[in-house]
Amino acid sequence: MQTTKPGRRWTLALLGLAWAGMAWAVDDAGVEISNAWAKATVQGQPVAGAFVELKAKKTVQLVAVESPVAKRGEIHEMSHEGGVMRMRAMKSVKLPAGKKVTFSPGGMHFMLFDPAKPLVAGSTIELTLSFRMPDGKVVKQTVEAEVRSMDAAAGGGGHEGHDMHEGHAGHGK
Repeated sequence: MQTTKPGRRWTLALLGLAWAGMAWAVDDAGVEISNAWAKATVQGQPVAGAFVELKAKKTVQLVAVESPVAKRGEIHEMSHEGGVMRMRAMKSVKLPAGKKVTFSPGGMHFMLFDPAKPLVAGSTIELTLSFRMPDGKVVKQTVEAEVRSMDAAAGGGGHEGHDMHEGHAGHGK
């Protein structure tokens, strides 16, 4: 008869609880988060852009984004109005059940204000997204986002001069 050492049993039990907790958190919000990435920044840059793809099992609202690398995060949208590119903060985004919603340069995206230090290409950062469920409960999910170089993210919405966009002067100050 094979026996298991008491220490090993505790380790297996804790791993089982951790796995069950992770599965529960994902199932609780029911939102698949994929292709998460952020654009690399330079020293002193007041904002960083981050991007994801989301697919919800049931209709929910994305209501917030936060990251430990920035003082605050916001959901933003870029649009063309009368030949002018405009950017605005959004309070929430509806995620229809079963449909992929893409946050990408030049469209909906996340702004991370006042990063504590530059985001370095090849590293990862955490993004925590908050979803309002149909019953009103807010559920958070955290994902690791790859930081990509400016070259890899080229053509991506011009956040390098973000504080010069109309309506955003001094936004991150």
